[in-house]
Amino acid sequence: MQETRQNRIARLLQKELASIFQSQTRAMHGVLVSVTRAKVSPDLGICTSYLSIFPSERGEEILKNINANEKTIRYELGQRVHNQLRIIPELRFFIDDSLDYIERIDDLLKK
Repeated sequence: MQETRQNRIARLLQKELASIFQSQTRAMHGVLVSVTRAKVSPDLGICTSYLSIFPSERGEEILKNINANEKTIRYELGQRVHNQLRIIPELRFFIDDSLDYIERIDDLLKK
């Protein structure tokens, strides 16, 4: 039962974070940030989000910017989901480099 609730909340947070990043990156031409996965701790206090950033060369720079603005992102997330959640979880962001890994393996297989 608890795991089902965690999954529902993780999907909700993933969807809302994706729309937040979409609205914030409209001003930055040529940059795309998408939330590939979100996991919520059992006590619903921590949300770990994995981000796919295009272009991947600017990934570290953009991730630093996102981590610096974590409080404003959490506030905006709270404004969107305040009716569904009592406590807005602490946000943690990591780069999801699985697409780069797949591309590298594909290049190696072509050679």
